[in-house]
Amino acid sequence: MTARPVIDAQHVDLTFRTGDGPVQALRDVSLRIDKGDFVSFIGPSGCGKTTFLRCIAGLETPTGGTLEVNGLSPEEARKSRAYGYVFQAAGLYPWRTIAGNIKLPLEIMGFPKADQDARVEKVLDLVDLTGFGRKFPWQLSGGMQQRASIARALAFDAGILLMDEPFGALDEIVRDRLNEELLRLWAATEKTIGFVTHSIPEAVYLSTRIVVMSPRPGRITDVIESPLPRERPLEIRDTPEFIAIAHRVREGLRAGHEA
Repeated sequence: MTARPVIDAQHVDLTFRTGDGPVQALRDVSLRIDKGDFVSFIGPSGCGKTTFLRCIAGLETPTGGTLEVNGLSPEEARKSRAYGYVFQAAGLYPWRTIAGNIKLPLEIMGFPKADQDARVEKVLDLVDLTGFGRKFPWQLSGGMQQRASIARALAFDAGILLMDEPFGALDEIVRDRLNEELLRLWAATEKTIGFVTHSIPEAVYLSTRIVVMSPRPGRITDVIESPLPRERPLEIRDTPEFIAIAHRVREGLRAGHEA
């Protein structure tokens, strides 16, 4: 018997109503994401990558097709705290310490204070920020702030982690390090991850599957299953296997533009 997918999208459409008329953001998007998958979405700006991630999160509502998260509607899954969400900007409150920022969703959910403290310590360790809980966001580098944002999304231990270009604003050296750390974190937690990126090397390095999307209206033009091992040093990017996957992603993006 096949296990139920964590995320199951079938023929999803989304059309926004605007003052200038309807705008179709997504067209006929079908995708299955299984437990423990690391799926990256890549495509040109405005292709619907983030919109589809927001549909999974119950922040946008499709106008056609079906979408289930853990067998529930996205809205029901959101209410059941099925996922953590990491935005492109860290979004930390400057008047709260790092620990205070991480605790915020736990406070809202009513976790006991002792449990909050234990969870904060655990996730700070996971993202290699042990000892920084009493610091304020302005005392941390951009990369450290983004790690704190990831820790906040992990704090209530949801099985799904949705990440919308979390490293897009960081320089390449910091981005490389955080990519390595994210793979380590994924191996340690066995989360199911949906990851939006504009970077072909990042998508290939991180993912078990890469979903290539066309310009608006967003359609899936290719789904690439990665043959790379789960343990991936940065040097793997120089191998023929990595380069071949990157070439296929690039071809898929080019074909989407020409379609």
